Amino acid sequence: MYSIIIKSSVVSTFSNKITEANRVRRKDQSSDKDKTWAKHLGLWVSGLFLVLSFCNSLLAQEKSSPGATIFKTKCILCHGADGSGNTPLGKQLQAANLGSKEVQKQSNAELHKIVHDGRANMPSFADQLSDDEIKQVILYVRQFGKTAKK
Repeated sequence: MYSIIIKSSVVSTFSNKITEANRVRRKDQSSDKDKTWAKHLGLWVSGLFLVLSFCNSLLAQEKSSPGATIFKTKCILCHGADGSGNTPLGKQLQAANLGSKEVQKQSNAELHKIVHDGRANMPSFADQLSDDEIKQVILYVRQFGKTAKK
């Protein structure tokens, strides 16, 4: 009788150890699934980040057109980054708002003449900018009219 109780106890203990081992194994398997899912999520997020970075660099290149670069070096002091003329020097010199209807309605040839020859308080840029550079600045200035209409 004692041997049956001992055997039963041993079998019960052995059975508990198998059950516990199965629980641990299942836990490890679910942990592996979680790790795999986390890896896939990490790769997806990394890929998304790369795509967004690429798009951002394209937008930055678009904003850094030759006309934008010239505008930033020659015009921004008076006209401001947004072309409004709302800078201390721009207010003093009464710089034109480049997004205004008055400026935007002028032809490219008229704007070219103003930039090349100067007008009122605006100096001539004939000795600083080539005709092609003036054209690039005018193309950039046209964008101010688009944002003013929105």
